[in-house]
Amino acid sequence: MTTRVLVVDDQTVVRDGLVLILGLLPDIEVVGAAADGAEALRLVDEHHPDVVLMDLRMPRMDGAEATGRIKAAHPEVQIVVLTTYSDDESVFAALKAGARGYLTKDAGGEEIAAAIAAVRDGAAQLAPDVQRRLVDALASGDKTDTSEPAKPPRTDLPDGLTKRESEVLTLIAAGRSNAEIARQLYISEATVKTHINNLFTKAALRDRAQAVTYAYRHGLAPPH
Repeated sequence: MTTRVLVVDDQTVVRDGLVLILGLLPDIEVVGAAADGAEALRLVDEHHPDVVLMDLRMPRMDGAEATGRIKAAHPEVQIVVLTTYSDDESVFAALKAGARGYLTKDAGGEEIAAAIAAVRDGAAQLAPDVQRRLVDALASGDKTDTSEPAKPPRTDLPDGLTKRESEVLTLIAAGRSNAEIARQLYISEATVKTHINNLFTKAALRDRAQAVTYAYRHGLAPPH
C-alpha cells in the first residue's frame, strides 16, 4: 500500500532533502511540500495525504497549531512531527494537538519511514528521548492529559502478564529500543518482539506510547 505524504518545513534545504529521501523509499509517494502551517492546511485540503511530516517552529502558523487544525478538519490524516526541538513544551503541545509520531531531525530515513508506517497503521512512534520525557512527566504528576492518575504500585502482575513480559514493559517505559532490550535481557530481538506482541494483546495496548502510560499506572515503570 502506497502512503501519501505531505512534507512541511520552513527551511528549503531541509524540505527539499526530505522530499528527495522520501521519494527514494518504497511505498511512499510525496504529494506536496509546504513552507509553513498555513500552506500545509491548504495542501492537505488539496491533496488529502495519509501522513503529514510536520516541522514545529515555522512562520505564520507553527506546527502544533497546524496539527490541531488538520486533525479537526481531517481526523483521518496522521501527523508525524520531525523537529530540532525535544523540550517538554514542544513535545506536549504537539501530542496534545494530535500528533501520533515525534522524531528529532537526527533521525535517519529508515526511522522516518518506520514512523510513517506506524502512524498509518494507527500506532504511535516516539523518539526514545521523547518517550523518556513522557515517563518523567507521568512520574512527576505533570498535568498534560497524557495518562490517568497514577495508582499505587502492585505486587501482582496485571492482565496475566508474565515476569518476563513485565520486564520488557518496564524497559519500553524507560525508552529502550528492541535491540537495547534484547541486549539487557540477553535474549534475541525476535523474542523481544514476541513478548511485546503478547503483552500488547493481554493489556489491549495499541502502541508504545500507551504502554508507557500502562506501565506507570500499574507500577511497572522504572523508578525515578
